[in-house]
Amino acid sequence: MSAGRDAGPPVPEGGASRGPGPLLLGVRHHGPGSARAVRAALEAAAPRVVLIEGPPEADELVPLAADKEMRPPVALLAHVVDEPGRSAFWPLAEFSPEWVAIQWALEHGVAARFIDLPAAHSLAWGSDGEAPDGEAPDGEAPDGEAPDGEAPDGEAPDGAAANPDGAGTKPDRDGTRPDSDRDGSDSEGAGSLPGDHGSGSDPRVPVGAEGSGSPLDVGAVRIDPLAVLAGAAGYDDPERWWEDVVEHRAGTADDPFAPFTVLEEAMGTLREAFGVGGHDRDLVREAYMRLQIRSARREFGDDVAVVCGAWHVPALRQGATVGADRALLKGLPKAKVQLTWVPWTHRRLSRASGYGAGIDSPGWYGHLFSAPDRPIERWMTKVARLLRDEDRGVSSAHVIEAVRLAGTLAAMRGRPLPGLTETTDAVRAVMCEGSDVPLELVRDKLVVGEVLGEVPESAPAVPLQRDLGRSQRRLRLKPEALERELELDLRKETDAGRSTLLHRLRLLGVGWGELSASRGSTGTFRETWRLRWEPELSVRVAEAGVWGTTVVSAATAKAEADAAGAPSLADVTALAERCLLAELADALPVVMRVLADRAALDTDVGQLARALPALVRSLRYGDVRGTDTHALAEVAAGLAERVFVGLPPACAALDADAAQEMRGHVDAVHGAVGLLGEATVQTAEAGGVRGRWYSVLRVLATRDTVPGVIRGRAVRLLLDEGELAQEEAARLMGLVLSPGTPPADGAAWIEGFVGGGSGGMLLVHDERLLALVDTWLTGVPAEAFTDVLPLLRRTFSAYEAGVRRTLGELVRRGPAPRANTGAGGSGSGIPGFAPVLDTERADAVLPLLSLLLGLGDPETDLHTGNDLARVAP
Repeated sequence: MSAGRDAGPPVPEGGASRGPGPLLLGVRHHGPGSARAVRAALEAAAPRVVLIEGPPEADELVPLAADKEMRPPVALLAHVVDEPGRSAFWPLAEFSPEWVAIQWALEHGVAARFIDLPAAHSLAWGSDGEAPDGEAPDGEAPDGEAPDGEAPDGEAPDGAAANPDGAGTKPDRDGTRPDSDRDGSDSEGAGSLPGDHGSGSDPRVPVGAEGSGSPLDVGAVRIDPLAVLAGAAGYDDPERWWEDVVEHRAGTADDPFAPFTVLEEAMGTLREAFGVGGHDRDLVREAYMRLQIRSARREFGDDVAVVCGAWHVPALRQGATVGADRALLKGLPKAKVQLTWVPWTHRRLSRASGYGAGIDSPGWYGHLFSAPDRPIERWMTKVARLLRDEDRGVSSAHVIEAVRLAGTLAAMRGRPLPGLTETTDAVRAVMCEGSDVPLELVRDKLVVGEVLGEVPESAPAVPLQRDLGRSQRRLRLKPEALERELELDLRKETDAGRSTLLHRLRLLGVGWGELSASRGSTGTFRETWRLRWEPELSVRVAEAGVWGTTVVSAATAKAEADAAGAPSLADVTALAERCLLAELADALPVVMRVLADRAALDTDVGQLARALPALVRSLRYGDVRGTDTHALAEVAAGLAERVFVGLPPACAALDADAAQEMRGHVDAVHGAVGLLGEATVQTAEAGGVRGRWYSVLRVLATRDTVPGVIRGRAVRLLLDEGELAQEEAARLMGLVLSPGTPPADGAAWIEGFVGGGSGGMLLVHDERLLALVDTWLTGVPAEAFTDVLPLLRRTFSAYEAGVRRTLGELVRRGPAPRANTGAGGSGSGIPGFAPVLDTERADAVLPLLSLLLGLGDPETDLHTGNDLARVAP
């Protein structure tokens, strides 16, 4: 359907022609071929009004499509005023036939109206097919239909013979009337209506839709009209069939209406076989569309053009009487809705996003629409530019060869022109050297694409959205569809403002950015964000509008409500931290009151231990953000004291799982105390918060009723802080690893003492401790070794490979003999390791290695070590 392409079969002399009645243009949503055909048909027919499948409430938004700041892809967003989360989108790309029809109407001063079922009804209609509680009409005429507009019985919307028995019926596969209990309910979520992947699917997207699409249901059979038509033509891939019969064939130069006639005949055959495909809601939508067409014909005569999904055309052409249509619409639930334009993305147009009317390759279709001449050459140039930007060696010769190969593949496969399959194969072979790795980049960036549309500021929006837009412009933080990383230095005013805005949005549930680990710095003055704007965030902003008209007022109200309803003390402390990050000075006193009340009443040491770290972390933000944290310091100090008092009793008589959990609490409290000691005034007589904590650790380290993993961890923390001498640590280890201690308890103590990433370095640098562990391990009875092995593996597997290698080298030397500690003696009297390899001990493992490697008789050959020498590296 583009210049320079196959012109298709000749048209009889006399040029374009069309039948009587309104011009019905059945399209595939987001099909560039359909879009070009729609423009050609509208130019030829020159209607006085263009009716488009979409919510009628958006009629007043049509003029905004002509705004110079409006750049597709965009979408109509409809949401229930009192329940913004109940929403739906109607996406439109530059290559969408509906968008082309709107643009043509605006360019020619022609009225453009939407005629699908109003969003007020479709959003109020429950997803289970039943009308939910809400406002329901009392049998009045539907929106947009004049009360006196009823035509005589038997009049069809296009003047053709009516089918009085057709309204409200849905033939099954053999044309009989269906069972009454087939309700056609869908599973796409709130606000969704059924559809297919092809020519006639509903172009709306329910918020939170998942899956690969919503093909039509026919009993237990699910069909996709595009796939059915492609299969009838001998195609396995519906997209390839669409490209061959639509995108690569013009046929509109002499008869611009021919493509729509052919597609209508095909859809008519499918509707005769499958009815509405198991979705009764299509009957309601089509009844409303027929009423709107009648209303337009009374006003404009037959100079009416209708642009809708091709699936609906047969029903609109051979419709029911006005009375039958009104009967279908009577009693529909109704809700108060609000509509606006919002930016959309190519990625959200893809079928993989769960969009029922989605396409596999939005970027490719956008290219076909915008490059009517030499599309393959232009596409290969785009691919080459992308790969060059990724430091791939792609030259002009690669582009030329890829174009030639794509054309050759198309000729070999009997296709009129190269399609996406041929271009992809050519790019893989020529530019990617047969690798699918760079090809995935091409698919992601070009075939699907990361284009994000733009909407003018004059578009209707909730007050919160407008305030967010002002903040984005002030902070120069533009929403983008492509994920990007943003490094912020909180010492700079603009960066601090950006951080505050992003934290406030997160508190409101608008996940525009996610925090990630900063590279090169661990200071609290630096933050790293990963930003990506998704269309659904517009709904989240609308939902958050119930909390306030500005971002700061909404975040404050949301924080206060969250504090009152927080299920645990840890949740309140985490909320206090988020309030500090978001600089919500008005919300913080409320949160602190709730926090103080919860801390005074909570007796669960585990809950208190979980709450303390987040609270103490919040104290540090005053250094960079200038926040007064005096109230936080008082609450944190009181909370820490309650943890100190309750922790030793809480650690007694715990099973293995509870002991592991409590060990995590001990680590978390230890880190929090280190920060809290810097933020609070130390009292000389008590040694401050740290002194109190060290006393608690000493109790945990020496109390027999405390599990070994906690005792070992307490000893290690005291040793690292310099509060315990190495000799004392070695003595405690010697006691717990003595023969009188059960092996399982000893293994747990070792896990607490040397577990974690830094435990290995301690053993590397203190061979006395390593010798104690080695002596204990070699003395574990065989029957008990299997029980302690999982604990030991978990302990030592956390070490880095270099640390494990060093420990292996030390153990390989074996224990050194005790040296004389008297005069002339050079040893310390503590078991150590020999400076050289003990060959006798090493030879003891050779028979076992022989059996594992299959090198022969261990009693003969391996004594010489020749076979092992041959396989040794």
